[in-house]
Amino acid sequence: MSADRNTGGAAHGTDSPAARLQALFEGHRLTPTQRRIAHSMVRRAADVPFLSSVELAELAGVSQPSVTRFAVALGFDGYPALRRHLREVAPVEQAADTGSYNEYQQAVEAEIENLRHLAEVLADPRPVQRAGRVLSASRPLPVLGLRAAASQAYGFSYFAAKVHPDVRLLHEGGTMIHDRIDAAVRAGATALLCFALPRHPREVVDTLAYAKEAGLTVVTVADSAFAPVAKVSDLLLPAAVGTGLAFDTACAPMLLGRVLLEAMCDDLPDAQARLEEFDARAVARGLFVE
Repeated sequence: MSADRNTGGAAHGTDSPAARLQALFEGHRLTPTQRRIAHSMVRRAADVPFLSSVELAELAGVSQPSVTRFAVALGFDGYPALRRHLREVAPVEQAADTGSYNEYQQAVEAEIENLRHLAEVLADPRPVQRAGRVLSASRPLPVLGLRAAASQAYGFSYFAAKVHPDVRLLHEGGTMIHDRIDAAVRAGATALLCFALPRHPREVVDTLAYAKEAGLTVVTVADSAFAPVAKVSDLLLPAAVGTGLAFDTACAPMLLGRVLLEAMCDDLPDAQARLEEFDARAVARGLFVE
């Protein structure tokens, strides 16, 4: 699923609760508060048809009147009408009896659902293919990921460096990060890849805005098309995170990063040769234990 800058980009043809919600939001110009509500609804898509306006307000960290205004902005008379619409046109059916699952199993089941949703989204490969073309053409390729997203950026960069001639990992914030973006632009960079996960650091939003001002095309892997980074991204690829444990789980964003690597390889003519060269050198060095 993709969302070009300032749009919600729903995944057409999918039938998951999150995809149906994003289709409902698509095309509406939402305020920052309303985007926050939408973001919270997508993250809890299966539960939303059963939440009161007060419960949704608490979930999103906004006021109850804000929830009402949000529903009106979508074209409904109020929140009850929106909730009734969700129950009528997109009834949520429990896929499996999870009542006997403990909290750890429930977290795994929720993550499996996130992966199913990602699989449905990738039925349309064009957004990922477009991102792959944009990123593979950038020399160098800066990859940004701060705080919770730092490990995602590191993992992507580790593998991307095997097929891309110049990958530059930006996983530490601070005053130097703008300098490093400037250096990448001077070296010829045309795009930047960002991994953005909750909680979203303000520094990530500011850095992406700076990158765009510097002329870079910003491709972002985020937990939702309504994440705060959407407004400073040219192409946003959403993959939901799990929220059932004390700390979020990010299997779907990680997998989406690997899919994006695959798309990049398709646009790097010497990718296979680079991989074969690495394997030959690894054998000569005895790098791995067989």
